[in-house]
Amino acid sequence: MKSGPLVALSDSIRLRQESLTPRIQQLPHTGSRPLTIAGRVAGWATPRATECLAQLPFARVTDEAVHVADAPRRTQALDITMARIAHALQEHGCLRAWRDELLDVFGEGRRLCALERGAMRPLGLLTKAVHLNAWSPDGRLWLARRSDTKATDPGLWDTLVGGLAVAGEPLDTSLLRECQEEAGLEPADIRERSPLRVIFRMHRRLPEGYQVEDLLVSDCVLREGVVPRNMDGEVSEFRLATIEETWSMIQEDAFTHEAEACILDSLAQRGRAAAF
Repeated sequence: MKSGPLVALSDSIRLRQESLTPRIQQLPHTGSRPLTIAGRVAGWATPRATECLAQLPFARVTDEAVHVADAPRRTQALDITMARIAHALQEHGCLRAWRDELLDVFGEGRRLCALERGAMRPLGLLTKAVHLNAWSPDGRLWLARRSDTKATDPGLWDTLVGGLAVAGEPLDTSLLRECQEEAGLEPADIRERSPLRVIFRMHRRLPEGYQVEDLLVSDCVLREGVVPRNMDGEVSEFRLATIEETWSMIQEDAFTHEAEACILDSLAQRGRAAAF
């Protein structure tokens, strides 16, 4: 499918994006409460997490919200407080898994501290995910199938690269790291990539909590002979798919919601570029 048919597909892409919206833009779980950290609105605590926080001396639960560390504190002090909260949530059975990985915590657009990754969803805290759509010179799209052992969306298809930015890490650095870990790509392989762009902020109810996540995506063309190879065991296979094959997979719900959104955005951009 070359540029002409891709342009013709533009209305279908737009309709598919619209149909995806209700699945990725949801209200928090019933009974969730806004969460403030150091006086800044930061997330949504699930009912179970709220129950846990109500037992902690540095948290205050009201009918309207949950407040952690009411007064502004130094980042280091907040890190200690949030570490204690993560362990309390784990003991309370609120965490799906302990990941032993720190993510940045944001409140009202400001970085506040860091927190164990597994505790982010029960508290409905913002995360930032970076994705790479990688194309071949002949216009096919590289896709990665998630390992069947992944805790989230096992076996579904994904963008070639996708992962969360960790604490204190610039987003471009996160993308380079994920490219190496998930696809064995070196910086030179993606040197001509487009700048990361935020396509939207996802709000989705999950069994372990509330996913609030900025999706950022970059596009590139991998030169002939560059073949992805997984380094961290989180990908079961790679494939090159034509636009027709990719579109059929989208219609069959073969992708994660995040990957579908990123791929649709890339298809739409390529379609608009081809129209001029």
